[in-house]
Amino acid sequence: MKKLSSRMTSFYKKAFPRLWFTTLAVVVLAPLLTGAFEHAPLTAVIPFFGIPIFMATFGWAILRRFVWDLVDEVYDGGDYLLIKNDGQEDRVALSNIMNVSASTFLNPPRVTLRLVAASRFGKEIVFCPASGARFNPFAPNAVVDRLIERVHEARANP
Repeated sequence: MKKLSSRMTSFYKKAFPRLWFTTLAVVVLAPLLTGAFEHAPLTAVIPFFGIPIFMATFGWAILRRFVWDLVDEVYDGGDYLLIKNDGQEDRVALSNIMNVSASTFLNPPRVTLRLVAASRFGKEIVFCPASGARFNPFAPNAVVDRLIERVHEARANP
């Protein structure tokens, strides 16, 4: 089976959030543990803690909206897609896919599959597509284009 999802999905979902929130925690805790603010005025302390708290909140909202809903892996099984997420897997027939949409100007790029009948993972499955070495960021993703064609063929010829 050919893998349609990116190898970077694990990094986007797990490693990057850990790195983000750990860095913010170190920025906040290091001065506290070293006593750097022992004699500092309150006007210096509030912005120092406010900015990381804002960054943590903003990061959490962005990750929740654009990253944490990605499934781990998507494989092409011919007339179906094998979806894997959090140790679970499900088969989705190409004829069960209503729409394939790609958001290429986001990082990470996203492909959303809207299903006719809900799968184990719901009515929408979102994954980060594998991409070849592209030098043109405006070029369409070949994996997504081929998937759109195959879904159309499967729905036209049940």
